[in-house]
Amino acid sequence: MSSVPLALGFDTSAAHCAAVLLRGGAVLAHRFEELARGQAERLMPLLQEVLAEGGAEWGDLAVLGVGVGPGNFTGIRISVSAARGLALGLGIPAVGVSTLEAMALDASRSVLCSVDARRGMYYVQLFNSGRQSVPALCSFKDIPWPNPRAEVAVMGHNARELADVTGGPVLHPVHPLAEAIARRALRRMHNVTLQRPAPLYLRPADAAPPRQAPPAILP
Repeated sequence: MSSVPLALGFDTSAAHCAAVLLRGGAVLAHRFEELARGQAERLMPLLQEVLAEGGAEWGDLAVLGVGVGPGNFTGIRISVSAARGLALGLGIPAVGVSTLEAMALDASRSVLCSVDARRGMYYVQLFNSGRQSVPALCSFKDIPWPNPRAEVAVMGHNARELADVTGGPVLHPVHPLAEAIARRALRRMHNVTLQRPAPLYLRPADAAPPRQAPPAILP
């Protein structure tokens, strides 16, 4: 068995199921399926297929990487729950990686990453020379813009429009989403302060609890 650790990264934070099997810098298997529904049913079979394609078994894994959003509430919960359960059963660490952080991984310069939050809103985060701002949910006018003199690059949703303000170029992520998540997991797997993956929710759920009290149950 190779001494190079094996990482399984996956994400269901949007209308897709994505997974990758990574050994060091080598991608052994990769899948991306557009999927608006049925992620809960598809995720585990997809992961099994990726392992089989890469010639590996669950017991060979050294670390799991999972996308924690921001994005679709239900999709995020599906992946995070799966990662926690697998990590517990396999006795290996699970590393939560945000979509924004995955986008910026290995970027060659400062970059503002953007994800569509719908309703005219953006999820944004600025990554600058290894440092990063706090992820935020905001409208276009409320984006925490970097100094135009810095000519910060932009990735993601409405990148061209945002780049017109930052003065920098539009870039594309260096790695596909699931691969970036797996690569980040490999780099963090030995962090002694590593926390369990948790969903990154920056807005309240669209579904609200009923305002009327439930009917009383008579004895």
